[in-house]
Amino acid sequence: MPNVGYYQLLSENGNFRKFWFANVISMLGEWFNTIALFTLILTHTGSEALLGILFTVRMLGFAIFQPIVGLLADRWSRKRIMVVTNLGQALFALSFLMVDGAEDMWWLLTMSAVMMLFHGSYVTAERAAIPNIVSEEDLATANALDSATWSAALAIGAALGGIVVTEYGVDIAFILDSITFVIATLIILPVHVPQKVSDEMKGPLFSTAFANIKAGLTRIFSESRLLRIVFAKASWNIAGGGLAAVFLVLAGARLTNLEMAGGIGLFFMARGIGTGIGPILARKYFTDEKRWPSLIGILVAISGTFYLAVGFSLGGALWITILLVVSAHAASGANWVLSTILTQKWVEDEMRGRVFSMDMLLMSFSFSISTIVAGWLLENTSLTIRQGMIYFACVMIAAGLLFAAWRPSQIQRS
Repeated sequence: MPNVGYYQLLSENGNFRKFWFANVISMLGEWFNTIALFTLILTHTGSEALLGILFTVRMLGFAIFQPIVGLLADRWSRKRIMVVTNLGQALFALSFLMVDGAEDMWWLLTMSAVMMLFHGSYVTAERAAIPNIVSEEDLATANALDSATWSAALAIGAALGGIVVTEYGVDIAFILDSITFVIATLIILPVHVPQKVSDEMKGPLFSTAFANIKAGLTRIFSESRLLRIVFAKASWNIAGGGLAAVFLVLAGARLTNLEMAGGIGLFFMARGIGTGIGPILARKYFTDEKRWPSLIGILVAISGTFYLAVGFSLGGALWITILLVVSAHAASGANWVLSTILTQKWVEDEMRGRVFSMDMLLMSFSFSISTIVAGWLLENTSLTIRQGMIYFACVMIAAGLLFAAWRPSQIQRS
């Protein structure tokens, strides 16, 4: 692990400082938007299944064009992709102002999918660009800071989003979200992001697209250790989607001593604190990269164990439940940052966008399956939130142990 500190990286690398600050601003608004969407659905419909459908639609919007997004991130300027997608999100955030009742849920779901298409393009370009603006020895620090920032934005944005929605309504939250994307775009415009583009990417887009996407898949399957790591985030999300995006949301919405948005915001704040702490601890204490692949699976199992405890703690002391949520997401945050660093180090610049797009695709599909199953079970069976958390936590533990036991026979590319 590198010795460079977070402050040193930000103070010495002006490009990364602007890049990082733009992400801080846009992510804060993103969580205002999310809390407001939860509130609209539960206020106008009260449907638990629709909550699951929202996340499924969002993640499918994020995922479905990832192979093309990855191709474009290896072909076009990654900075330009980030600028265009931020502006697109600024525009579409305002479209939620048109939602005024249960009959408008189709519009809410459609616009959510469109926004996540833009967001997915931004995230893939951003992950692929980080190694272009920091040195390899600074990757762990940069990714830990980036992940901790996402988490801080989740914690602060969710908490503030809960307050804003409760005090001023959902419309103000959507307007603030739009403003943050515009500000983030202005910050990132002067950032210089160098990038290598391979010769085969310079031909006509439509005639070379299939071959280039296939080349990205071939790159993943040519190295078994990389194939394993591409499944790292999916191993958490196959149960984590239902746990964090359905059961935890509904548990927060039903806290008796808080307004709906405030309760959701409280649990999402706990989630954000955890995913912020995890990458920082991982950078400090997990210094042997050779152990990271197995450790990633163990971290998934640890996260599941804490979520199992969350299920049993519901209805008891609120502070214990919050502490357990923080701990569960500290483990998941470490999983995320370690798998991201390994992908950035193992994959050359010319292929990085396509590899990360497959990473995001698998993560999104597993998340979508998890949320739609969780929402359907709550809506159509006698399953309770507590039982759902317990069952899904057991699935997460099993997924983590299976990932840890996965031993690729081939290490080097053939």
